[in-house]
Amino acid sequence: MTASPSHRSSVVVAELGPTNTGKTHRAIERMLEHDTGIMGLPLRLLAREVYDRVTARVGEGRVALMTGEEKRIPPRPDYWICTVEAMPTDRQVDFVAVDEIQLAAHRERGHVFTDRLLHARGLKETWFLGAETMRPMVQSLIPHASLKRATRLSQLRYSGHRSLKSLPPRSAVVAFSADRVYELAEALRRLRGGVAVVLGALSPRTRNAQVAMYQAGEVQYLVATDAIGMGLNLDLNHVAFAALSKFDGSEPRELFPDELAQIAGRAGRHLNDGSFATLNTLPELSPRVVSAIETHRFPAVRSLIWRNASLDFSSPESLLESLSQAPRHNAFVRVERADDFDALRHLSSVPAIQEVATHRSMVELLWQVCQVPDFRKGLFGLHVSLLRDTFLQLSAGDGKLEPGWLSRQVSPLDDVSGDIHTLMDRLAAIRIWTYISHRPGWLDDAEAWQERTRRIEDALGDALHERLVERFVQRAARRSPRRFARNTAQPAAGSDSPFAKLGLLLGEVTGTDGAAMTEEQFVQRVVDATHDAFQVDASGTISFEGEPLARLVRGKDRRSPQVALAESEVWTGGARRQLERRLVALARDLVTEAMGGFPSESFSSEGRSGAARGLAYRLAEGLGVISQTEAHEQWRLLDEETQERFRTLGVREGQRFFYVANALTPHALERRCMLTALLHQRTAPPGVPREPVLEVAALGGLSARAFGYEVLGGVALRIDIVERLSEALRQPQSARQVQPLMQELRLEGGVHRRVLRELGGAATGTPAKRRRRRRGGRPSAPAAGPSGARGPPAHAGAAQSPKKAGDGGGP
Repeated sequence: MTASPSHRSSVVVAELGPTNTGKTHRAIERMLEHDTGIMGLPLRLLAREVYDRVTARVGEGRVALMTGEEKRIPPRPDYWICTVEAMPTDRQVDFVAVDEIQLAAHRERGHVFTDRLLHARGLKETWFLGAETMRPMVQSLIPHASLKRATRLSQLRYSGHRSLKSLPPRSAVVAFSADRVYELAEALRRLRGGVAVVLGALSPRTRNAQVAMYQAGEVQYLVATDAIGMGLNLDLNHVAFAALSKFDGSEPRELFPDELAQIAGRAGRHLNDGSFATLNTLPELSPRVVSAIETHRFPAVRSLIWRNASLDFSSPESLLESLSQAPRHNAFVRVERADDFDALRHLSSVPAIQEVATHRSMVELLWQVCQVPDFRKGLFGLHVSLLRDTFLQLSAGDGKLEPGWLSRQVSPLDDVSGDIHTLMDRLAAIRIWTYISHRPGWLDDAEAWQERTRRIEDALGDALHERLVERFVQRAARRSPRRFARNTAQPAAGSDSPFAKLGLLLGEVTGTDGAAMTEEQFVQRVVDATHDAFQVDASGTISFEGEPLARLVRGKDRRSPQVALAESEVWTGGARRQLERRLVALARDLVTEAMGGFPSESFSSEGRSGAARGLAYRLAEGLGVISQTEAHEQWRLLDEETQERFRTLGVREGQRFFYVANALTPHALERRCMLTALLHQRTAPPGVPREPVLEVAALGGLSARAFGYEVLGGVALRIDIVERLSEALRQPQSARQVQPLMQELRLEGGVHRRVLRELGGAATGTPAKRRRRRRGGRPSAPAAGPSGARGPPAHAGAAQSPKKAGDGGGP
């Protein structure tokens, strides 16, 4: 991702404009048109929201989430959704996007955004998204960038003063301190019965539960800090400011008009107009500020925050000096203060650290320790003390943190008792340890510590959500976050519903305190679960930890199955939204499995040729398998580079079919049959896909090829078997290979002869002539797989050791 001379020649696009212009949506769409991509976002809450959106499109197997405290990284991700600070700068990808680039002017975080603006580049394309105020800076620093002006999709109007009592439904009230947020939420609860609360200090788990409650209409009002200003998509009609100033880390100050606009712009989504106001405890906004917000016109950014990236690690003093270096470009202003710099300055004067930090590796380690974030804010002396102990342990002995010391720090935080403030403090503290547990090489058994800190954070987040609901939502407005009572009643006699035991499941699962799990805890358990925690049977029933939870139902085609949760009174609206999002991502993974992992979306960009896009579409439509007749013309039109790209993704040019190698494995064929049966709203024919040979009548009039079979000689042969036979017939000593295979398949007599004749070989197994080499392509024999062998790969059903027909394997 780091810019090099070759990277700098890639396309750079800056899409600038106000909120609600669809910038982030377009960037996501553009990223998915590339094979690989990284997107950097300003908040971990927003990163999780975008991760949810992308996984709902392409499944979780292709997407990584990386923030300081949360990492969900599958074995081979194509796309990385990150906070800007956590973007992997050593990874080369086709597409890079950085959102809210105007934060390059932020006094504390700005230097990171400036660094990304200068150095982050995709191999093919880079997008910077942000406010129009960044136009002069982008033009100056990246002269070759293509600048686009994004237009707001809806109107934003000022409505003057408002009292809390007069706020319309679907309103957000914005304040800039936790205490003021709680005060306003309490007042709204008394007036309106219920309110959701969103603060930047909430864990993603708590924030998601609060937002889901609001989005589902369980409450009509939201009280928040400016955490909602950075791209969180909420169904808001109105934003009311309860304050016009904030503490910026060093002193209170008035908000700038563009900052007010960033928050006010959350009102009105898509084509729905929005409004903003001040509460009647504040003076009205001046006409000049109102006009600027309504017309989206603000003074241009004239300088960016910068910090030297070429650091000298020869000694702590040299490191401090290099960090203090002044910029040479007049567009940059050196960062005034940063927690990591302040920590380094304090620690470099500690005698015990001075004795150790005498060479480059130790100074680099000291700098890494100083970059551990202070989520507790306001307790900097305590934080520096923690960093000192951390460094001294890492620089001694085996270079690991001592488990007993770690346990003494973490164990007191494993406590869900207390009020909202107490839980917030513990959440901030455990976030530090979650971050430390993800630092490479710092801990023995790091995965166990990651699991422990995450479990504690989840438990604290659940407890905090419960306290927020208990305090700010009246029971008349919403059911309290109740626990699922154990349901001892048995399913109704004769019930064939796959969800008949759902109540039993929810009653038997226990929460962190040993009692029955709450709705929110169970939903988060499902949302956070890995792919392996779900089971999907041939009928499309989705089970979680062994019990049915939902089912797949027919979509517009086989690639678009829909998810139906159990029809039950169990779920509130917010819980339903979260479960559906997770299960939609699971459904996308199932389709990808059926296609053998072929990423058809990566060929959909305008830069691809029409032949490449068409061939990829046909392969996706055929779930990774199409006939040579369908593929021949488009394959011939591809250049050698594009053909090689298809081969790299596992595409093989077989004798009768053009296919993705992994789409012919037993697991992929099972997924194909399930998706096909869903589309036809019928059960799969008996024996499909286990049996390599079926009677045509057994298909019940359904398409053989849709289920992964080909009708030859009056019988239906599984496609991997067809390809194996076809390839064997073209070998010099085909009789030695074909005859035993036909016997294993129990194909005899007339059927034997007809199958061979239709495959292009003589009844005795005489080798068939190879097709002529096509212009612009390779011979029609299947491309070599990783092992060098042609035809289906060794792990496909066709290449397994011969088994008797009907035993569940290949012949």
